[in-house]
Amino acid sequence: MLRRFAPLALLWLCAVPALAQTAAPPAAEQIQEQAPAPKPATIRVSLQTSEGPILLELEKERAPVTTANFLRYVDQKRLDGTTIYRATKVAPGFGLIQGGVRNDPKHALPPIAHEPTSRTGLSHGDGTISMARNAPGTATGDFFITIGALPSMDADPTQPGDNLGFAAFGHVVEGMDVVRRILDAPISPTAGEGVMKGQMLAAPVRILAARRAE
Repeated sequence: MLRRFAPLALLWLCAVPALAQTAAPPAAEQIQEQAPAPKPATIRVSLQTSEGPILLELEKERAPVTTANFLRYVDQKRLDGTTIYRATKVAPGFGLIQGGVRNDPKHALPPIAHEPTSRTGLSHGDGTISMARNAPGTATGDFFITIGALPSMDADPTQPGDNLGFAAFGHVVEGMDVVRRILDAPISPTAGEGVMKGQMLAAPVRILAARRAE
């Protein structure tokens, strides 16, 4: 009986190396080929506001001009003592809050070149920080943060006129509860001019300090 089963045992033993070979881990070269592309470099900035902290992650690799400009305001403490002064609702759960130097000559630096989303690859999703501007190339030290995705603020070369959108350059990683609370704060019925009338906070939120978070 043992002799009858010996060939079967031999076949089983011969199969073991083959199974081991097929289960061997992939070569190092294959692992490297399958590795995901490295994440673009970012830098974090903390906004300490009278409503609570907001932590930002800025795209210093994908939006270098806009990020460098914002960091100049941070490093020179030009945002300290400014306010978040505007809250605009475009639909339930969607809108933006805006803050910064309001072109105050004591705080504002020269305007920067515009970085459209068609160049950076970024988009205005929920919690995006972007630069406020008039014409392209006029942004200084005023920014806004979106609540909900607002892709209409992206560049759209298919549209006529000023189709360059706004310069998104990062997003909120902590503190969206603070952002939403500011969006829901009371609005002044009289403050503001033109399209901004009816969008100004009755009690602007103070930016106590803006600092690099590393």
